[in-house]
Amino acid sequence: MPLLIGIALVLALLIKTFLVQAFSIPSDSMQNTLQEGDRVLVDKLTPWFGSEPDRGEVVVFHDPGGWLPENPPASGNAVSRGLQSALSFIGLMPSAQEKDLIKRVIGVGGDTVECNGTGPLKVNGKALVEPYVYPDNTPCTMDKPFKVTVPKDRIWVMGDHRQNSLDSRYHMDQPGNGFVPLDDVVGRAFVKAWPINRWGMLPVPDTFDQPGINATGALPAAAGLVGAVPLVLMRRRRLTRKGAEAAEGSAS
Repeated sequence: MPLLIGIALVLALLIKTFLVQAFSIPSDSMQNTLQEGDRVLVDKLTPWFGSEPDRGEVVVFHDPGGWLPENPPASGNAVSRGLQSALSFIGLMPSAQEKDLIKRVIGVGGDTVECNGTGPLKVNGKALVEPYVYPDNTPCTMDKPFKVTVPKDRIWVMGDHRQNSLDSRYHMDQPGNGFVPLDDVVGRAFVKAWPINRWGMLPVPDTFDQPGINATGALPAAAGLVGAVPLVLMRRRRLTRKGAEAAEGSAS
């Protein structure tokens, strides 16, 4: 029995570290997609193979600095502290020291994200249709208009409950300018696991697949290629003509 318990604890630790970890939702900032008290499973495996967060994904990330208040003081009961530390170490209980958040990725490196007034929210000039936004909320708020270009290796995140989410918009005046470094991303939340009556997947909404949303960086290159083709053909004709004239001159 002790051996079996030991094996189970080791497997739990390995799963939590490398594969999947459960997180509890601490606030209403992602309603109605996620409710306070929901448990989600986070994929920690694919980032090991170079996968990066994409637009529309719901991700868990460490506090980039100053997003969350300081941790409450630890329990004065040594037994409780030790038990929580042991269970959090193997992933069966959240750590009292970890400061993690969960939001939806709106922009990735190179994207231009903007919103004025109440919306719509735009990515690379494309307006997003956002059925996941909390009912009666507007996509943006009048007090926080913005237009940002996401740096490389950073993401721009927003909560689905737009009028109740202290997301990237509210940290633009801090050192990170509201962007979340990829190194701080724990992984993608892919399923609501608890309570049972709220079980369901967390897919990427179709609005992030609309044509042209990725075209901002590609259009200039494509336009340059299209423009270069006639020039190359003209130059080739010119060289061919000169070669023919030179050949005629030699023959004469």
